Amino acid sequence: MDGDRVEIDGGVMEGGGQILRVSTALSCLRGLPLRVRRIRAGRSQPGLRPQHLSGLEMIRDLCDGKLEGGDIGSTEITFTPGKIKGGTHVADTKTAGSVCLLMQVAMPCVLFAASPSELHLKGGTNAEMAPQIDYTVMVFKPIVEKFNFTFNCDIRKRGYYPQGGGEVIVQMSPVKELSPINLTERGTVTKIYGRAFVAGSLPIKLAKDMSAAAVRCIRKEIRDLYVNIQPVREPDNQAVGTGSGIIIVAETSTGCLLAGSSLGKRGKNSDKVGIEAAEILIRNLKHGGAVDDSLQDQLIIFMALAKGVSRVKSGPITLHTQTAIHFAEQLTKAKFTVTKSEEEDPSKDAYIIECQGMGMINSNL
Repeated sequence: MDGDRVEIDGGVMEGGGQILRVSTALSCLRGLPLRVRRIRAGRSQPGLRPQHLSGLEMIRDLCDGKLEGGDIGSTEITFTPGKIKGGTHVADTKTAGSVCLLMQVAMPCVLFAASPSELHLKGGTNAEMAPQIDYTVMVFKPIVEKFNFTFNCDIRKRGYYPQGGGEVIVQMSPVKELSPINLTERGTVTKIYGRAFVAGSLPIKLAKDMSAAAVRCIRKEIRDLYVNIQPVREPDNQAVGTGSGIIIVAETSTGCLLAGSSLGKRGKNSDKVGIEAAEILIRNLKHGGAVDDSLQDQLIIFMALAKGVSRVKSGPITLHTQTAIHFAEQLTKAKFTVTKSEEEDPSKDAYIIECQGMGMINSNL
């Protein structure tokens, strides 16, 4: 068996959990046995953390696979996938580990299951170093559904650092194949909206301050658009612990969605949280791409699986995206090219990511 195992070095490029997510999802989809060594070698605490382990265990259960080396701190795993099945699957990080990262590893797999799936994902909904659940619902969902599938995401409970305790239920039905996407025309920004939230013991005034600071920051760059950032207090029965943050989305005339977001933490002034999110949004609008920096890498696995040629215009290519492309090419027959966009406007720093997808067919349907 070992002769046929795909060997993955988890310490190259981005050197983090993303390598594990992309390679195990593709191993599961392709039925390729996998060995990943030097897991998260690029991180201050190498090896599996609770969120990576719960993601691996969910993938193992999704496809009746075998996982060896699945322990906290382990720097090497072997994974032997079986057949992907639908049904209900639970993944619980038992920490504030991101539910959105659990979704990233499972979603491509359940698209090619034999029947509909329901994923119960537990952990942090608004965590550092990961997309916030609000981003997943407001930006990722409408864009990724252009690959010709839909999913439902029900936020049952929000959970924050350090204890987590959030729960999100994702329901999706399998597809025969994915369609390619073309996201190259940015269009003009038509509206800007968002939500600034507080939960637990924090006063609503903090959400209002985040919102007001973000609006002032955006106004300096974009004067003629109404900016609607709602301050909200999460209901106590729908949030565990104390947290705060903001997400701001710009929608364009061609249906593109680009965002900026930030989380509050102890000792961080609420104006600063709002300004940080606004500055990220403005930076994403300035590069001229049709997707923002956070979405770039999340689209790669779907582009690789789709049938036909996908094209996405983005800002400068992030290390996460380069890493996703590297492992998608290693584990599928997809071929990616990245070229500088031939802009009329030299101030724009935009790139075209093109992919000839492998055309994965769901043999279960």
